[in-house]
Amino acid sequence: MPVFVQLAAFLPVTGFALYLFGCVVASRIRYIRLGRPSDLPAAPAVRWRRLAAAMLGHRTLLKDVRSGLMHLVMFYGFVILQFGAVDLIGKGLAPGWHLPLGAAYPAFRLLQDLAVFLVLLATGYAGYRRYVEKLPRLKRGWKAGVVLMFIAGLMLSVLLAQGAEQIWRGESPSWGQPFSSLVSGLFAGAGKAAAGGFFYLFWWVHLLVLLSFLVYVPQSKHAHLLFAPVNIFLRKIGAPGKLAPIDFADGSAESYGVGKIEDFMRSQLIDLYACVECGRCTSVCPASATGKLLSPMHLITNLRDHLTAKGAAVTSRSPWMPAFAFAGSGGEEESRRELAGDVVTGTELWACTTCRNCEEACPVGNEHVDKIVGLRRYLVLTEGRLPAEAGRMLVNLERQGNPWGLGRSDRTAWLDGLKPPLRAPLVQEGEPFEYLFHVGSMGSYDNRAQRVAVAMIRLMNHAGISFAVFGVEEGNSGDTARRIGNEYLYQQLAMENVERFVRHGVRKIVTIDPHAYHTFKNEYRDFGLPDNVEVYHHTELLARWLKEGRIKPDKLARERVVYHDPCYLGRHNGVYAAPREILRSIPGVELVEMERHGADSMCCGAGGGLMWMEEKEGSRINAARTEQALSVKPTVIGTACPYCLTMLGDGTKAMEADERVKTMDVAEILAGAVAERV
Repeated sequence: MPVFVQLAAFLPVTGFALYLFGCVVASRIRYIRLGRPSDLPAAPAVRWRRLAAAMLGHRTLLKDVRSGLMHLVMFYGFVILQFGAVDLIGKGLAPGWHLPLGAAYPAFRLLQDLAVFLVLLATGYAGYRRYVEKLPRLKRGWKAGVVLMFIAGLMLSVLLAQGAEQIWRGESPSWGQPFSSLVSGLFAGAGKAAAGGFFYLFWWVHLLVLLSFLVYVPQSKHAHLLFAPVNIFLRKIGAPGKLAPIDFADGSAESYGVGKIEDFMRSQLIDLYACVECGRCTSVCPASATGKLLSPMHLITNLRDHLTAKGAAVTSRSPWMPAFAFAGSGGEEESRRELAGDVVTGTELWACTTCRNCEEACPVGNEHVDKIVGLRRYLVLTEGRLPAEAGRMLVNLERQGNPWGLGRSDRTAWLDGLKPPLRAPLVQEGEPFEYLFHVGSMGSYDNRAQRVAVAMIRLMNHAGISFAVFGVEEGNSGDTARRIGNEYLYQQLAMENVERFVRHGVRKIVTIDPHAYHTFKNEYRDFGLPDNVEVYHHTELLARWLKEGRIKPDKLARERVVYHDPCYLGRHNGVYAAPREILRSIPGVELVEMERHGADSMCCGAGGGLMWMEEKEGSRINAARTEQALSVKPTVIGTACPYCLTMLGDGTKAMEADERVKTMDVAEILAGAVAERV
């Protein structure tokens, strides 16, 4: 084919495809810019390291080894094949040209041939997992199949073009291109001229499939190829799960929370186009697993579709290119739907435990929880819509400082039962102490959690630790109010607590409640908690004191303990080792693990305010988690959170296993193995 004819056809076709691609990407950027500007810290070194680990190392994807390896092959295969595409297109436009790699070119041809073959295998395996194995988390619609056909078409056209090229140029089959050489046998009897014609035929097939794929990608779930790297790079830095405060001093605010898609920050809207719809988030969601309506994946895709429809209506720019091929999206009607209520239903919003397992599983760095809390804030603060049980709890919290509405003076009743040599001194003006023991509402009012508080006091006495408690002066941390969406009440409680900490010169805080631990450590800084105030979960200090020899367990426990990781201790704060170190230090304890543990631990069902709300859909989350714990045949289910302790204890009772399996906090197990000091 004459070069000028080839070039004359190539330029307008490629130019048109690039124009369509640019229009689609530009439209998505316009829609994202409808959101509020994101105020993100720079920290480029941290961001680049995180991006490299996620993209180049496939850190999250490789948690599922089979899918991870499949994606790894596709990712690196496509990196190699981008250079191969340049090489192939260049050969079609300028016969005799190839990538200027010098003596390394034969090695590149071999690498490209192997990459094509491996990507074909990975594509076949992807189709098998989706349509034959029917992996539950994967969609099986035609759209997913189109992408696989695009990839297979690209790979086959490369092999066929290179096979025809070998005959056209009179090259003999070789191990330098083993798979292309096998394909070249198809053209062996056609002669050089005909082989040249076949080369150009498959060259055009490859180009047209490549350009079609280019245009299709940004208007499909494969937009993650463009937006996921940006999303990972811009993901929040700092404590996972840390929520941004609302500025109630802003007199221009007409509503609070997220009432429309534009109320999200732009960095949050990038999440929506970064989603790959792999279903990993939904597959680990405790609400979804127990039959609730909530699906983190559908939450993201529903928000994405709403953003696309509303963005098109607001900007008057079609989201689809070419528009005639993708018409009929119903965008105008979709754009008028209410965000909290229609796009995302209240049933979905109130099913979330804020456990962050979805975020831990997401390979593209999507953050679901802050979106859910933002929508809850709108319902609670702007519209006054929330479950009745949650409303009653918030009223109790505001009036009496605890979720049950019990008298404030009752907060110290449990202390009256302490007998010598146990001591828990109250914070007094001028009296020195090293640690403030924040007991929390559960430890103060809940009979079961009180035993954990007593165990912790006993261990601190044993270790010779200087500590004090606030007693009736102690306030609720406000974490539950914040996760439910009542940010105003949370900030009121937070500022009262910070003022109290500062007034009494508190420098170190220890608590048995991971929820209080998380908000004190990571969120109270926004409300004036000094940076020099150290915050500890009790398991962190117990593990340290064991290493220092201040605590020496000397009683044989003879227990088979399975440890349940609390979400706000583990996924929110990365504390996994300390509780296990404590259990391993106890003579006679056999520590075993559930299938889901560590970063993949399943929530007990109490987080996000669900401790105070009844589950009205599906089965109970705590029952599912208890069943997982009982499957390893423990004598004790251990944990390090009063909420988890309650939920797992209720679970063993419901399964009539409470007579043979105890539920205990790590501190209780350790205290039982430590001899009394008089």
